[in-house]
Amino acid sequence: MTANPVSRYMAELIGTCILVLIGWGTAVLAGGDVGFIGVSLAFGSALLVLVYCLGPISGCHLNPAVTLCLALTRKFPAGNVLGYIASQCLGAILGGFIIYMIATGKAGFDVHQGFALNGFDEYSPKGYTMMACLITEVVMTALLLFVILSTTHASFSTGFAGIAIGFTLTAIHLMSIPVTNTSVNFARSLGVAIFHGGWALEQLWLFAVAQVIAVFLAMGMHCISCCKN
Repeated sequence: MTANPVSRYMAELIGTCILVLIGWGTAVLAGGDVGFIGVSLAFGSALLVLVYCLGPISGCHLNPAVTLCLALTRKFPAGNVLGYIASQCLGAILGGFIIYMIATGKAGFDVHQGFALNGFDEYSPKGYTMMACLITEVVMTALLLFVILSTTHASFSTGFAGIAIGFTLTAIHLMSIPVTNTSVNFARSLGVAIFHGGWALEQLWLFAVAQVIAVFLAMGMHCISCCKN
């Protein structure tokens, strides 16, 4: 990364906005037509492209857990953590606002029913319990972080990072959409919940806690992997 801090923050804001627009936008506006597979591919392919577009500028974190994990493993300056996370959350809110404005332009749209929000218990798409949703989010986020940490290893070919990360996010969505509507990214959860309010904001804590636990789990997995190599 050679860009100045302002350029990096703007890249994170714009990138997270685009990720929410394409991924979550597909779920809200076209989910009934493309299904779980289509939504999963939308998130994964959007991240894949963004890695190559924004990676040279900001590293293309687009996720508070990624920023925190890279900082704790000394692969990212700790002084930029708050700026990155703030940029990611603002970008997600901007993306959420754009989709909200589009979705509410259709007669009969109900933000309480068709907004692809992250939730647990009765607000889980398939009714999964709080514990099941927490485990899902921790494990899936840790998997994403483990893959990202692996792509920063000296032996990994950097030209394939976007492909590895993008396909991982696709696979994660395929598995976890029925459980939580898939977060693995607190900024994504916040950026859409804020336009719903109510239970969506009240349940945000689970996705924040899951991210923190996942960071340390992924660091442990990566450490074990490196030791074996």
